[in-house]
Amino acid sequence: MVHAPAMDGTAAETIDHAQAITQALVVRARNGDGQAFALLLEQHYERIYRTAWKWCGNGDDAEDVAQDVCIKLGQAIAGFDGRSAFSSWVYRITLNAVRDLQRSRQRRGRHVDALRQITPDEHPADQEEAATSKQLWAAVRRLPEKQRDAVLLVYAEELSHAAAAEIMNIKEATVSFHVHEARKTLRGLL
Repeated sequence: MVHAPAMDGTAAETIDHAQAITQALVVRARNGDGQAFALLLEQHYERIYRTAWKWCGNGDDAEDVAQDVCIKLGQAIAGFDGRSAFSSWVYRITLNAVRDLQRSRQRRGRHVDALRQITPDEHPADQEEAATSKQLWAAVRRLPEKQRDAVLLVYAEELSHAAAAEIMNIKEATVSFHVHEARKTLRGLL
């Protein structure tokens, strides 16, 4: 007789449980349940904002993108078909919203502010490290779109190449190629 393994509260079980809750909320939200939709937004808002901030480089733009994503999610939730993970779908919508903002700014001749000011009360060593980090991320934001997206998903969001490929809707090997090309490009920018 085969026995199922004992449930011991592992991280995998916690993740599976969280995914099951998210899936149930998605089904309810697709059917017009406003409370379920609000709970989905509550679960994912921080990730949406954090992702937007990493792509945009400042809090004001990240807030604008996050609000835009929330609106787009409300308009599109009924069409979510579940072929990908809900979180991957949200990432895609967030990346598209960032691109829309950036294209809008380019058309109007404005540039996204990529660097925050370093406050004078920081320690000099911290300033140097912060400046280097900010310069690096500013350079990443200047990469061609596919390279930038791959680098930010893999390094800033700490996703696997496979997860980034799902979000970008490309093959895993293509993500690896974009990361490789980005490294070469960054050497020239820095």
